[in-house]
Amino acid sequence: MKTYEVTITETLQKTVEVEANSRLEAEALVESRWNNSDSFVGVDFSARTKERSRDYER
Repeated sequence: MKTYEVTITETLQKTVEVEANSRLEAEALVESRWNNSDSFVGVDFSARTKERSRDYER
């Protein structure tokens, strides 16, 4: 079997302030804005074959 290195790229978490009449309304407002934004990056997986180091011990 070969060994692979997989790089995982994720979006970051951030906190925003919003004025609303309730917690549920605040969450709905932010979710709506987030769904309609172009800033969502998502997640990406990228694999490559791991090369052996020439300095490994036998």
